[in-house]
Amino acid sequence: MALRSAGLMRISTLLWRYITNVTSRVPIIGLPVVFLAGMVFWGGFNWSLELTNTESFCTSCHAMRAYLFEEYKESVHYSNRTGVRASCPDCHVPKEWVHKVVRKVQATNELFHWMLGSIRTPELFEAKRAELASHVWASMKKTDSRECRNCHGIDFMTEETQSTKANLMHSLARGWGNTCIDCHKGISHTLPKGFDANLLMDELHDRMEKQGVECKLCHEGMAGAKKDDW
Repeated sequence: MALRSAGLMRISTLLWRYITNVTSRVPIIGLPVVFLAGMVFWGGFNWSLELTNTESFCTSCHAMRAYLFEEYKESVHYSNRTGVRASCPDCHVPKEWVHKVVRKVQATNELFHWMLGSIRTPELFEAKRAELASHVWASMKKTDSRECRNCHGIDFMTEETQSTKANLMHSLARGWGNTCIDCHKGISHTLPKGFDANLLMDELHDRMEKQGVECKLCHEGMAGAKKDDW
């Protein structure tokens, strides 16, 4: 009985040594493979993100190249005295990785409409311009003009180098809780037909009047108020 127990103990010991020997080798062999595979996958994924995050990729589509890109080239974001440019992805794709991936997923809807040819002609594009612009404006409003603020920080603007009007409006925007896109619609692209810029200005005038902002700060050369009815 003792011999039998000793034999079983010997077999168990050898079996345990075999199992631990095999399992100890698996991580040594498998970890580098998993690590390299992860690097390849991660590198390929980020490479695809960056590849689709360039101006050349954005303008590879006929609709973008023929319609939006041509009017963008006339804007200050394309060409200016300092040579600092904001390209398509700078304005329309978040820099933060998580938000960037979310935006790329949303872009699959745009690919779907590209395949359908939803805006294959200038007439079709103009018919949808207002709808497309409203989506972009709503997104920028929701994120507090996040992509604008990558370059333009209102808290870092120097008052002495701005015009009186610009400085006034930025100061008011702080108090009103406004974001860049509230006032700067159409800065890089043509505004949709029917967009009422006068309505926006009327709203600004009403708010400024309630706050007692002096009219001459914006209307330079103005003679001045006559009692309460200027």
